[in-house]
Amino acid sequence: MKAARFVLLLIWISLLSVSFSAQTDKKEDDEIIRVDTQLVDVPIVVTDKSGKPILNLKQNNFIVYEDGKAQEVSEFAATNAPFEVALLLDTSGSTRGDLSLIQRAAGNFIASLRPGDKVSVIAYRTERDETQAYAVSEVLNSLTDDREKLKSVLNAVKTSNGTPYYDSLLQVAEKVFDKPAKDDFRGRRALVALTDGVDSVSAAEFDEVKEELGKAGITCYFIQVNTRDFFEDNLLGDCQSAIRFSVAQLRRYYRVYYPKTNVEKTFNFCEIGDFERLAISKGLYELADKQMNALARASGGRVFPVADLTEARNAFKSVADEIGTKYSLGYYSSNEKRDGTYRKIKIELKGVPVGSQIRAREGYTAPIN
Repeated sequence: MKAARFVLLLIWISLLSVSFSAQTDKKEDDEIIRVDTQLVDVPIVVTDKSGKPILNLKQNNFIVYEDGKAQEVSEFAATNAPFEVALLLDTSGSTRGDLSLIQRAAGNFIASLRPGDKVSVIAYRTERDETQAYAVSEVLNSLTDDREKLKSVLNAVKTSNGTPYYDSLLQVAEKVFDKPAKDDFRGRRALVALTDGVDSVSAAEFDEVKEELGKAGITCYFIQVNTRDFFEDNLLGDCQSAIRFSVAQLRRYYRVYYPKTNVEKTFNFCEIGDFERLAISKGLYELADKQMNALARASGGRVFPVADLTEARNAFKSVADEIGTKYSLGYYSSNEKRDGTYRKIKIELKGVPVGSQIRAREGYTAPIN
């Protein structure tokens, strides 16, 4: 009997060991899966039928779908959580004479943010070498909530003789938001750009910018300054004194609007007549508008058109107000394939007033092994 009991005890201990080992392996496997699976961040704004933000919603008010399949929400942040903001100031072209106005509007925007919100400023300046002057984009400071430091940064903003707009957007993704967000800021990162959106000298192109901003999950807001009238007033007439298109702009115009035609192309500005100059300008501004709205819509942001810089202050206030009313949620996709495909995101609301509207990130591109 004692021998039998001893054998049974050994079997029982052995079974416990196997069970514990299996549980440990499963736990480790779960952790590995969780580490290797991308957390998808989705910033959200909810408004009533009159456009007023709806506050105090809970996680159970939201249902998230990816490619039509319901997902389990893993993280949720209410509207009082802090934000990280990349503030892009276009100080080129027609805005160069209004630098102080830009600085004041940007200063008011920063002052209207909440304590704990962090800001990084990006602006343009002119550099010179032995043969030429050229415009560059520069990240003036890393993300900080030090308001005195940000005042000093704004006072140091300079102007440029060109618009490296795409380059500056790329810097937002690759320099300002190059590291994963800390827990307090997950899904709560935004680009706020004061610009007309017409690039002239960038090395980067829009498709690259769109891809990188999409990967980073940054909500894009644009205060779109109307500079077209000023530009075209100075575009016509004597080619020596007129504002000129850059070669990069002419190449972009022909590539977008005449990709497969035999239209005569010239990159010598003085050979372009007034009528054609206006047609090129119209095309470049329409392209800028299309690209700006595409970035805003895909990210859950907005475009705020303004007639001139005097209206920028109110637009900045509208952006700050919206940032202060954003929710964010995060989920681990049930689709664990790392295949680089684009996945569509849809958010549904429940338990909210009839006529409520939602604006959120439209999708993301899955990582690739």
